[in-house]
Amino acid sequence: MAEGQLASADGTTTIGETPLDRARAKAYRRLLPLVFISYVIAYVDRSNVAIAKLTMTRDLAGFDNAVIGFGAGVFFIGYFLLEIPGTLLVERWSARKWIARIMITWGIVAGLTAAVKTPNQFYVLRFLLGLAEAGFYPGVIVYLTHWFASRDRARALAYFFVATPVAQIISPKISNLLIKIGTDETIGGVTVHHPQVLGLVGWQWIYIAWGIPAVILGLLVLIGLTDRPQQARWLAPDERDALLAELEKEKGAAAAAHKMSLLDGLRHPRVLLLCVVYFLAVTGSYGVEFFMPSILRDWYSLEFDALTWLVILPPLLAVIGQLGVGWSSDRSKERWFHTAVPMAAAAVGLVIVIASRGNLALTVFGFMVSYAGFKAYLPAFWSLPSLFLGGTAAAGSIGFINSVGNLGGFMGPYVLGTVEKLTGSFMGGLVFLIVCMALGALLVFRMGLASRGLPR
Repeated sequence: MAEGQLASADGTTTIGETPLDRARAKAYRRLLPLVFISYVIAYVDRSNVAIAKLTMTRDLAGFDNAVIGFGAGVFFIGYFLLEIPGTLLVERWSARKWIARIMITWGIVAGLTAAVKTPNQFYVLRFLLGLAEAGFYPGVIVYLTHWFASRDRARALAYFFVATPVAQIISPKISNLLIKIGTDETIGGVTVHHPQVLGLVGWQWIYIAWGIPAVILGLLVLIGLTDRPQQARWLAPDERDALLAELEKEKGAAAAAHKMSLLDGLRHPRVLLLCVVYFLAVTGSYGVEFFMPSILRDWYSLEFDALTWLVILPPLLAVIGQLGVGWSSDRSKERWFHTAVPMAAAAVGLVIVIASRGNLALTVFGFMVSYAGFKAYLPAFWSLPSLFLGGTAAAGSIGFINSVGNLGGFMGPYVLGTVEKLTGSFMGGLVFLIVCMALGALLVFRMGLASRGLPR
């Protein structure tokens, strides 16, 4: 072997790379694709009601925007209950086994949603779906801290979080094909009937078709994920030792600086403020995500095909924003303002939406700006707890922030659906979401100033 070349575990050679560099690169390639794909399916199963509702409200008696909004939000009540236990299981037991359990059960429950006949049945299954999925999102965040040191963490989180806009890009067109099953469609002035499949109609197939991959991926997670570096046979011994040394050094420094119990971490003032911030941000993002298709159809009388092309555009910009903020945050080692600025941008985007009614292109542009803000803040935001917490306190606080914050996933859809039912307009609900995002951005901005000792 030539001087300066290093052999990797798979027999290839690299030039000028340290064992730590090779270990970091392998962790990116080995772990992130699987958790990324898993989160894509998780997000689709959570949010596909936004497309399914377009015919559910027609086919099922008693279903309207208020029912759908409440049902979409009930998911987060179940989600709330198991978040902290889930993150602690990942920290103390096995991420691989816990995430596999989550995916298999949520896939089953998601598929069962196809059988609902009444609003109460819909509420129960959405609640159970929340219970089933609880712990996945914060569990993966904690899991990635087992593999990626702080210098890589925001970027690794960005690759994980970008699954949400990717899910929103790929799912509408697939769901659009499914939702046509059992319906009549006018094409070129001719009415075309799409027959039922196995006695089921489109919205039912949306739930079934997206539930099956979750079960399959759960089995793949059980086989393919590795809990911690010391168990990774795909790392060479020198790579494993180098990665463990870096992680242990950082962990030791964090433990020395932030000696806290789990309870101390949960009641830390910054943790409580981050709970409020995340609640406000999730209220805004889920309110828009669940009702953007309905808003566009209501304002512009769009057909399914045109609608599902347009709802892809906002997530496309969100992908760029999320990866860009993750890269910039790691490069600058700054987290607070990389969180606050995107949240403020989301509020500005919704202002554009409200002001643009009657101009489809400007409305879609406003949604694009807001989506970019909704997604771009996440990598920096989830790097914040590790700035002042470590170990079990950090893991528990991540679950706590996520569980409390995700109650906003109930608030946003519920407010938009209820306001639309009472007033016949989405405008009041959108104003509420603007206030939520602006207030969240202000809180983070002030916390960032305080962390630097600057006047607020």
